[in-house]
Amino acid sequence: MFPTQQFLATFLVRRRQSPTETGDRSLNRIGLNLENGRHPLFKLSSLFSLPIMLVASVTSVERAIAQNVPTDIPNPLPPSEPLPEQPPLLPPPEELLRPPSVSPSDPDAAPDATGEIPTTIEVDGFEVLGSTIFSDEELEDLLSSFINRPLSFAELLQARSAVTEYYNERGYITTGALIPPQTLENGIVKIQVVEGGLEEIQVSGTNRLSPNYIRSRLERAGQKPVNIEELLEALQLLQLNPLIENLSAELSAGTRTGENLLEVQIEEARAFGAEFKIDNGRSPSVGTFRQEINLNHGNLFGFGDAFGAAYARTEGSDQWDFDYTFPINSRNGTLNFSHSRTSSEIIEPPFDRVDIEAKSRTSEVTLRQPFLETPTREFALGLTAARRSSQTSLLGVDFPLSPGADDDGETRISALRFFQEWTERSSRQVLAARSQFSLGVGWFDATVNSSEPDSRFLTWRGQVQWLRVLGGQTGDPRGAATLLLRGDVQLSPEALVPLEQFGLGGFESVRGYRQDALLADNGAFASAEVRLPLYRTRGREFMVHLAPFIDVGTAWNSDGQQNPDSNTLVSLGMGLQLQLSDKLRARVDWGVPLVDINSRDRTWQENGIYFSVISNPF
Repeated sequence: MFPTQQFLATFLVRRRQSPTETGDRSLNRIGLNLENGRHPLFKLSSLFSLPIMLVASVTSVERAIAQNVPTDIPNPLPPSEPLPEQPPLLPPPEELLRPPSVSPSDPDAAPDATGEIPTTIEVDGFEVLGSTIFSDEELEDLLSSFINRPLSFAELLQARSAVTEYYNERGYITTGALIPPQTLENGIVKIQVVEGGLEEIQVSGTNRLSPNYIRSRLERAGQKPVNIEELLEALQLLQLNPLIENLSAELSAGTRTGENLLEVQIEEARAFGAEFKIDNGRSPSVGTFRQEINLNHGNLFGFGDAFGAAYARTEGSDQWDFDYTFPINSRNGTLNFSHSRTSSEIIEPPFDRVDIEAKSRTSEVTLRQPFLETPTREFALGLTAARRSSQTSLLGVDFPLSPGADDDGETRISALRFFQEWTERSSRQVLAARSQFSLGVGWFDATVNSSEPDSRFLTWRGQVQWLRVLGGQTGDPRGAATLLLRGDVQLSPEALVPLEQFGLGGFESVRGYRQDALLADNGAFASAEVRLPLYRTRGREFMVHLAPFIDVGTAWNSDGQQNPDSNTLVSLGMGLQLQLSDKLRARVDWGVPLVDINSRDRTWQENGIYFSVISNPF
């Protein structure tokens, strides 16, 4: 029996009894005086009509309550606009890094031994000194054509040059080989390798950003021996960093043999940003029309730390979000602290008459570390410790209105979430995938029940998104059609509290249905959308795209719980996407539901129409 049904049954029976006889604390706190039919919010006539109205709408009440209690988990891979409209483009390598014309370790810069040298030397082998990259066997194979025969001095220099070229061809352009002064013993000629390193990294052009932030990310690529490809890759990663607008670098000779100077010129990007957004993406139970403001600073204290604050409101809800992220190492590992608070009330008639309110809080600490990071690929692992709580009230009195809540209507969740992220990008596509295992625990006074859902649970959630440029000029994918595919799956072997359930329907899910039309323990969602360019100005400041789409989703419950009456949603639709300028964009979607469900069709959203207007003034 659902909590609302339990409440109704208790309400109908116990209205004939006194609160003292039943011992019901919640009913007693509501303070209904049934003998004289007086209550500040009720008359006796409305008291008898209320159960009739609610009994006829149990399913709607459950849905309204479920939607009122915030259930959406902030997705690290948001399904709305998960990927950039254009895959990132990097400048040519020669614009990022200008290699040195002469290296200190070049043979021409470090002359070989001179003196009286015989016309030919009988060489039985070579001993290569100072090589930390290539094995002795590898270098022996390289020089095999120069052994067991007499060599002229010119051929000795060719052997030396072969070692230098072997390094240079593999990216070690600051490394060279020379023949040091020596006494020939047993026909063995010694070749000295001078592996190039970075003497110093000089950073200029920074304003607020600490030069050490740049320097630490290049030092790993500048370890001996310096590889030009690894150094270029480190510079490309910095170019993709949102804190940096442009950069260029140049290698030059250092003050010591085998050492080089790397000079890096930086142009910082704007660190402060603001976004104003208007849409109808909230649940009708709390008002669909949402106004939102986001403020963020990507370099708050100068070492690459970021702070964000957001406020969103509807007619029946207010939400505050705060987060702070700071880097913990030069490999772009981060530690994030976030906190969110939401208060809402049911404004959807006729449920607005019973004064249903809900409050929720979420606090999370997330450690994220990339283990593979290149300009085209990233693989990262992360761990989140989360604390979530919600509380519902009826007629101003704390009261359980959702599965798993205690007598005071409160649900407390403590969870550990282990996630894995993979991103692959090129000039024509971006592929992003995310997997997350969530383990609910009973720590820190979390909700623990004997039979109902509680804080002890296990779920897996997988998300994938693929953006592909379908045609047009390779260098200008914004003028081409693009394909966007999205998928989202959640699996759980047991029943979940609403805070952890999977929602289907609405602005970022199956369009054509109201927000969270289905809420269940398990779910799967898939979407395909093609964005067709209709018009763009020469400077691409104004662009229009038509976006036909199809959305499909299904949801089901675990642990023998009853499934929704219609547990599959399918819709077809069309979107119109406008980029009005670099600072203003808008979108309108119209979704046509192909599977009928109970819906009141009271709002634009319930009629399949969604809109959003986003402004970035800075």
